[in-house]
Amino acid sequence: MKHLISDPKTDILPEIINLRHQFHRHPELSNHEFETTKQIAAILANWGIPVVPTDLDTGLLAEIKGQQPGPTIALRADIDALPVQEQTDLSFKSENPGVMHACGHDLHFSSLLGAAYVLNARKETLKGTVRLLFQPAEEAGHGGDQVLAKHVLDGVQAIVGFHNNPNLPVGQIALQKGPLMAGCYRFLVTIHGAGSHGARPEKGKDPIVAQAAIISQLQTIVSRSSNPFDAVVVSVTKVRAGKTWNVLPGAATFEGTVRTFSDDNTALVKKRFYEIVQNTAAAFGQTAEIDWSVGAYPIQNDATITTIVKNGLTAPIVKPELTMTGEDFATFEAQIPGTFAFIGSNGQANAADLHDPHFVGEDGTIPPAIDYFVQSAQSLLDYFNSK
Repeated sequence: MKHLISDPKTDILPEIINLRHQFHRHPELSNHEFETTKQIAAILANWGIPVVPTDLDTGLLAEIKGQQPGPTIALRADIDALPVQEQTDLSFKSENPGVMHACGHDLHFSSLLGAAYVLNARKETLKGTVRLLFQPAEEAGHGGDQVLAKHVLDGVQAIVGFHNNPNLPVGQIALQKGPLMAGCYRFLVTIHGAGSHGARPEKGKDPIVAQAAIISQLQTIVSRSSNPFDAVVVSVTKVRAGKTWNVLPGAATFEGTVRTFSDDNTALVKKRFYEIVQNTAAAFGQTAEIDWSVGAYPIQNDATITTIVKNGLTAPIVKPELTMTGEDFATFEAQIPGTFAFIGSNGQANAADLHDPHFVGEDGTIPPAIDYFVQSAQSLLDYFNSK
């Protein structure tokens, strides 16, 4: 299959791969992507692509205006890394201790840079505007909310993004309308009892016993409250109580995550969660405080936008496997029609998964990812111009 960037006029691939290696060596955490932002801005300026002023602290927006007026669409890539110590043998492994592009965001924004170069070289044929969003803080810090709150995407008619997937062969694209990635919700529960000597439990109200009962009952949300044909996860991942062996504490805490693919299931799980936690605590003569927060909403690809993008891609498309991991791109899809794909980045049988210190995203991911962005932009501009 011939990739668009093989056109000699826009053959920027060697430079993009070199840039990817540089970015991989110097990853930065969410909301601290200062040098990454500066470098991206400098690269775009060198290519004559204007950066649009925004109130974002990190991350940036660039814009390519076609020679003729028309609709405005957006291409998005995330730029932040994870607090992970890299354990690969890559020649360009991270040089920042304890920080790594373990989710492959360096592949994402390097590909968007490549797409920017190609689209800018063809801007005389474009009818409309392509905004290029290099988003901060996808992993932590709700970067999508920051972007929307500061009106960076006002006036955008459609938005496109992707995530690399090391479980798929390099370059394979998985895309479908509707659900793709789960909503991610975090809970923190504090049970308030009364402490006492471990030898005199009747003098207190043991929050550890209440905690154990609550955690056990929470598992019935999936087994007895949700539809068995729906994918729902309730996981308690961290438990804390007490400081010594012979004293019952006055409080106990636990936290974890809920994953669903629909707002209806989220509402159901949250309702049952609150009922079980508060009523079980009360049965032990105690109270419970619940902190429930949103990490990411479910990815729900717009049917029309997804169909347009799929029809315009030259690469073969496969049906994606739904994943319980979350993605900040859903924040945009809640307000802007959009679509989000998986693009294969490894595919070896023993390939490390995302967020793993051994994760390796292959450079070969970049050419089809650039094509994905470029072809999606052209297809969407053509569609909106035809309406």
